[in-house]
Amino acid sequence: MKNKAVVVGALGVIGRYIVERLVEKRDWDVIGLSRRGEPNRPRYRHVCLDLLDAEDTERKLVDLTDVTHLFYAAFQGTSGNASNYAANTGPNREMLVNSVTTIDRTARHLKRVVLVTGTKYYGVHLGPLKTPMRETDPRHMPPNYYFDQIDWLAAYQRGKAWDWTELRPQTLCGFSPGAPMSILPAIAVYAAISKELGLPLRFPGKPGAYDAVYQVTESSHFASAALWAATEQRCGNQAFNITNGDYFRWRNLWPKIAAVFEMPIADPETICLTQQMAEKGPLWEEITDKYKLKRVRYTDLVAWPFADYVFSADWDIMSDVTKSRLYGFHDVVDSEAMFVRLLRRFREERIVP
Repeated sequence: MKNKAVVVGALGVIGRYIVERLVEKRDWDVIGLSRRGEPNRPRYRHVCLDLLDAEDTERKLVDLTDVTHLFYAAFQGTSGNASNYAANTGPNREMLVNSVTTIDRTARHLKRVVLVTGTKYYGVHLGPLKTPMRETDPRHMPPNYYFDQIDWLAAYQRGKAWDWTELRPQTLCGFSPGAPMSILPAIAVYAAISKELGLPLRFPGKPGAYDAVYQVTESSHFASAALWAATEQRCGNQAFNITNGDYFRWRNLWPKIAAVFEMPIADPETICLTQQMAEKGPLWEEITDKYKLKRVRYTDLVAWPFADYVFSADWDIMSDVTKSRLYGFHDVVDSEAMFVRLLRRFREERIVP
């Protein structure tokens, strides 16, 4: 039987890459769900809907009777800093509930739901914590909508023929215009604006963050992990950390990033990017025209509060990925080489000069 996937959040920095990975496989057909539109293409159909509207969700998904897998990568953000992100617990839980319950009622051959959460499950957004983070670690003090999502999914699944897998990545590195929750475009745009202003490339975060251990997850790498998690039988009803599989310090990486943009570096200078970059939209328009860049709205390129969150973590952030390796996922990515490769691609594709 041919596999048929529903990817919820199909235009995000996670879902877009899952869609592309599945479409590459001839034994998969894909349905993408999001609030924004996207053209259909061979083996891919896009459905625009509001997952917070249960009736709209059921009406638009009622014909998906042959779905075998559901990848849930949707996210509704909230204002404020990362430590307050759990304020939108209700909407993020309800979007999962509406999509899973509808597919469950409709798809008789559903095999697995792959739920994307993240390392905020461990409390990385709250401050220093135990490292390396392991899937068996106790939860931090709630609220956290990840807890609500997985608790609901595990309870709802009991007694059903399908199962679930939870994946916990850290700081996705990809590019999806309109879904700017990625550190890559933030670095690229910050570097381009600094260069245009005649400034050296300074690390904008806390001094301690410059030297702390950090980790990331390349979006295409995560898509490979999601495919593995969806099809490896042993992954049923299990949670897995998914990162590139290595660690780095911004201090060692920053000169390599500066070299990509042919810039000198200087000592770190802690600034609030959300404030400092807020009025740089007109300058970005000038840069876009001057260097004939792809025209992407400034606000669709970068989420500066997310960059502030990443660059303010002056404590070690390290996930243990031993479990995923023991269960059969062995892919790794050299993170420092990844940043150089992807930032060069940003320049080659005229996203930044």
